[in-house]
Amino acid sequence: MQRSSATALARQLRPRCRGFCSSETRTAVTAAGDDKIVASVVFERLPVVVPKIDPVVFAFQEFSFRWQQQYRREYPEKFLKKSDARGKGDYQIDYVPAPRVTEADKTNDKKSLQRALDRRLYLLLHGTAYGSPSGKPTWHFPEKVYQSEETLRKCAESALKSVIGDLSHTYFVGNAPMGHIVTQPSESDQDLPSYKRFFFKSQVIATNKFNIGRCDDFVWVTKDELLEYFPEHAEYLKKMIIS
Repeated sequence: MQRSSATALARQLRPRCRGFCSSETRTAVTAAGDDKIVASVVFERLPVVVPKIDPVVFAFQEFSFRWQQQYRREYPEKFLKKSDARGKGDYQIDYVPAPRVTEADKTNDKKSLQRALDRRLYLLLHGTAYGSPSGKPTWHFPEKVYQSEETLRKCAESALKSVIGDLSHTYFVGNAPMGHIVTQPSESDQDLPSYKRFFFKSQVIATNKFNIGRCDDFVWVTKDELLEYFPEHAEYLKKMIIS
């Protein structure tokens, strides 16, 4: 097959690859387009507690309550006394709510999932990543270069499994990627081919601790903290990650 024919084939197949393509299709796209495909996992922990209400929203709710009070129905005093006398007993329950600020918050322990309980946390790894300048360790999401997996999502699952060891406490949101970035080689690393990085979303389910491996270091960070680790892609990640 000539080069022009291969390029035309790649253009026809690329729009159809949204996380459902077979291995044969993806192999043809990779070979024809001469681009590597990387599956990255945005692994997030959902908020544990309800976020604090915004002061503007709180003021509006207070105003709405007071406005409704002037139109509430007036009940007879005899009826109100009956409701007060019902359900009384000798029992007493002392309820003390758990603190919203944990010890991990106080010490800024970014390796713990017990921090920023009202925010979403995202897992970042420090180590060698595909496309890193001169092969130097850098911060990145769990990732894997697509090879022969049945689908691109299977490749993403394999990437996360290689880091945490077990997927029983994870949930992948959908089969299609949530976004992608096309990266061209820099002037200092012309030997590296251009590649496409597809992002898949996965969430933590019913656990607050993972044994993270295959990396030099790791952190659990909020969205604002995450953007500081990727200044070159901050604008794109800010739009892609909704929290």
